[in-house]
Amino acid sequence: MNQEQHACLSRGLILALCPVIGFSSAVRAGNLVFVAGTTAVDSSGAVIGGDDPYAQTQEALRKISAMLAEAGTDWSHVVQTRMYLVRSEHWEHVGRAHREVFAENPPAATMVVVAGLLDPRMLVEIEAVAHLGL
Repeated sequence: MNQEQHACLSRGLILALCPVIGFSSAVRAGNLVFVAGTTAVDSSGAVIGGDDPYAQTQEALRKISAMLAEAGTDWSHVVQTRMYLVRSEHWEHVGRAHREVFAENPPAATMVVVAGLLDPRMLVEIEAVAHLGL
């Protein structure tokens, strides 16, 4: 991504929705990178991890990592995450996957329970904000 660039970096179902809804999956603005809500949906529209919130969280984080890399940054520069869960009992599974990525430098993080996500098979959605280094 360039200095200020909007990109729909997702694949499959979400890629098809970018122009319909009018959003970018990642935006680089100056020294910041904003990654929109990311789920475990793959390029075919399948949800990776099935009914396992830990596996879905790992997949969402893997996809976020790829978008951060494309924007020129990485996990060490993430300053904020937001995690949206559809079931409160999943908080420990989602938190464990998040902690594994951020063991050294945890960002400011929010975890909330929502009534549902775009696809009922989705159990978690994660947003991230990172900087490009000081």
